Amino acid sequence: MKDFFTAVKDRRTYYSISKASPVSDERIREIVEFAVKHVPSPFNCQSGRAVLLLGPSSDEFWSIVKESLRKIVPADKFAPTEEKINGFGAGYGTVLFFEDKGPIRELQERFPTYAEHFPVWSDHSSGMLQYIVWTGLESEGFGASLQHYAPVVEDEVRKRWDISADWRLIAQMPFGVPVSGPGEKEFLPLEDRVRIYE
Repeated sequence: MKDFFTAVKDRRTYYSISKASPVSDERIREIVEFAVKHVPSPFNCQSGRAVLLLGPSSDEFWSIVKESLRKIVPADKFAPTEEKINGFGAGYGTVLFFEDKGPIRELQERFPTYAEHFPVWSDHSSGMLQYIVWTGLESEGFGASLQHYAPVVEDEVRKRWDISADWRLIAQMPFGVPVSGPGEKEFLPLEDRVRIYE
């Protein structure tokens, strides 16, 4: 297992992944549960939710995505979309990230002065949850990417996996053992991005 900073550095977007896994399903579950338990959230409302899909369930999710997109993408332009979705479906599993609107509503009622900010802070928390899971998967030898097909598939996902209407689908993370490396990454100068005052 990689140390924290190595995992942060090595965490990249992998589009080419396989159905292999370097660890047990139980270890994957531990990563997701650890992230959900310890991620910061507004006023510790613990609004983050995750659904872990492995094997056939992950395959089914990407089939739902593909068939949902087939309904809205012109047939003569669908081939690249299908290829992309098949790539995500080639992975070992998928994590679906949600935010529970219930705890956010409660905070809005309790603290009306900040009501408009709680959904934004909820999204911040979700981003941290996604990052913890992504880096945790990286540390165990997985490659992953972050996708956003929520509006197109949310109702179908809700029906298929009996998801509460209060759970808002944010993002999807297909993962598997990398088949090829990530693309090159360039970095802007840190002196233009970080300021330090003493």
